[in-house]
Amino acid sequence: MKKFMMLLLSVIFVALITSSIQSISADHLEPGQGIFVSEQKIELVTTRDTNYQIYLQVVNRNVDGHLISVVESLAHGSVMNHNLTDHVFDTLMGEKEIIVIDGVQYKKGQWEFSPSLEERFVGLYPIYSEIKMKFTSERNDDTKLMYESKKDYAQQKIHYCAEFKGHGYNCIPIFEVQIPTMILDPSDTVTQKWIILRELD
Repeated sequence: MKKFMMLLLSVIFVALITSSIQSISADHLEPGQGIFVSEQKIELVTTRDTNYQIYLQVVNRNVDGHLISVVESLAHGSVMNHNLTDHVFDTLMGEKEIIVIDGVQYKKGQWEFSPSLEERFVGLYPIYSEIKMKFTSERNDDTKLMYESKKDYAQQKIHYCAEFKGHGYNCIPIFEVQIPTMILDPSDTVTQKWIILRELD
């Protein structure tokens, strides 16, 4: 496991060196502390304290394409309370539509994602990445756990991966929800279907 993680970190490091990455200053677009509350930690707030609502459906199929389960988020999610969240919603979640629920108008964004086994294993779900990340690993003693063991999943996220001034290259969670725990075989496929609503003023 340790060698596998080192392999992944090495791939990211090499990509950073060989790519020409434009540094962004998203952490310091607003006065105050910014996105990061410590060197690598991001502060998320519950959607109850924002104008966002998050709904997630996760569809799990076996290697033959047969449906195994469908789970949905049960409670409020979390968002990064920053204008980068609005940027992700406005520019990366496809075409929007205006809907009305209980007399309240919302802008509705959608995103569908089928993470690879490697992305699921390390918990990385990028909606955007400044560099092209391709996870590759060989079947060996270090990756045996990933290729041969079932794993449970409950926390689902949407990541934004970029160079942040003073913090280096990071994949930070923008939206996050908890779902009922799913236990997946390595050969299973998963499709995340996100619906995110932002209340209109």
